[in-house]
Amino acid sequence: MNRTELTNLVKLLSEKGLSLTEHQQAQLWKYAELLLDWNKKVNLISRKDQDAVLTKHVLHALSLALFHNFKPKERVLDLGTGGGLPGIPLAIAFPDTYFLLIDSIGKKITACSDMIQKLKLKNVLAQKSRADELKHVKFDVVVSRQVAAMPELCAWCRPLLKKGGKLLCLKGGDLEEEIGQALIDGAEKLAFPEHIEQHSIDFLGEKFKEKVVVVAT
Repeated sequence: MNRTELTNLVKLLSEKGLSLTEHQQAQLWKYAELLLDWNKKVNLISRKDQDAVLTKHVLHALSLALFHNFKPKERVLDLGTGGGLPGIPLAIAFPDTYFLLIDSIGKKITACSDMIQKLKLKNVLAQKSRADELKHVKFDVVVSRQVAAMPELCAWCRPLLKKGGKLLCLKGGDLEEEIGQALIDGAEKLAFPEHIEQHSIDFLGEKFKEKVVVVAT
């Protein structure tokens, strides 16, 4: 990790309309340090990605904010958060939005809870849980990073999203077939999703050449 990488990240996001204060930049740097430290004990990110953690993980997570304006008091679920991605960087960038991070693996939630505490974040909670265990809870937005194929993700989200809610996914590769199936499933159930868009994020650099943000509504 180096400070130039963080400077470039901040500049790139600012050019796209997402400004980060010096305090937020310091929090993102500390989160990256904590993520790398925890990664020595729990497999949170690929070892080969460690040298580019700010770009491949933090910037990647924040790219979701280029396709959704996270509003104050909005409730956001990070489904299958792993090491807090994309939830923790988004919680840093949007301190007035509420984030719940869930994962079925207890060690990962322990890591997330420790990082949240050390970052002194008040708008985010990590919980060991599966999507189908969240009873009577509705969210404005669900975010996810390469957790499952679109049909499965959309099925999990149907009972969790408020009317007019949105699913934002960080994905890669050829998604036409799984997006098509997700739309068929939604139509059959007369429910979410009615519409799915793919947005390229190759403007973020070479590492994102084949990456997209998928928005389902």
